[in-house]
Amino acid sequence: ATWYEVGGGTLDDAIRLADEMKPGGYDAVVGVGGGKVIDCAKYAAARIGLPMVAVATNLSHDGICSPVSILDNDAGRGSYGVPAPIALLVDLAVVREAPIRFVRSGIGDALSNISAVADWELAHRVKGEKVDGLAAAMARQAGESVLRHPGGCGDDGFLTVLSEALVLSGIAMSIAGHTRPCSGACHEIGSALDLLYPKRAASHGEQVGIAAAFATHLRGDHEGARQLAGVLRRHGLPVLARDIGFGDDEFVRAVRLAPETRPGRYTILEHLRLSPRGIEEAYAEYVAAVTA
Repeated sequence: ATWYEVGGGTLDDAIRLADEMKPGGYDAVVGVGGGKVIDCAKYAAARIGLPMVAVATNLSHDGICSPVSILDNDAGRGSYGVPAPIALLVDLAVVREAPIRFVRSGIGDALSNISAVADWELAHRVKGEKVDGLAAAMARQAGESVLRHPGGCGDDGFLTVLSEALVLSGIAMSIAGHTRPCSGACHEIGSALDLLYPKRAASHGEQVGIAAAFATHLRGDHEGARQLAGVLRRHGLPVLARDIGFGDDEFVRAVRLAPETRPGRYTILEHLRLSPRGIEEAYAEYVAAVTA
């Protein structure tokens, strides 16, 4: 094998990696590392037409097994469709050596599936959007398995369930042919935070975890929102915007921008079409509900 190092996880890094590997006559690409490394490897492998194997050293998000590469570009951050890895290896001994914030981020990403599937089903009811039942079931089960597991970040049993949840999420997206099973209002808000505050954005899982609980509240499922918030809090994840350094007004601004990050996607945000004042009031209600 020939070893290549990836830079900062940008689109340019992935293109450069592909260009360096192209003359090598390799049979496959093996990406060893965290989310940015694996996303670069997936994109580079797709660019030169090679199968890709992922060796995940942390569990920060469902990109370890998804048909998508999230890469920084000149406009901020882009989502690029790629073939999913043909195989995945997760060594829990290695995962435990990574900073615990990476596991927590993966928890937030997995839990957000519950909200994303609810948004997909809303789009089906209101807009007639086709829902793939198997993909939806797999994505929902991934989120529910993490939601209801009593273990913590240091338990092998919980880490196994989290690993399986992230894999199920990737497979669900592959079955659906798009990110819909795992990306709704939660990811719209997370993307808006990335765009508005690129120097201050928290981890992907932290942002979509908060956004999923808030979106669940917006759908009128206040008990579900409190349950999500409770599990996030139990695992040491943020529940409110201020927990990751954003003021209420900044979070409201991100919610306003969120629908523009996924044109054509129908979620609770597009359904309610809240005014800025309406978003402020809804967020204040959410804060009161999850901190009571």
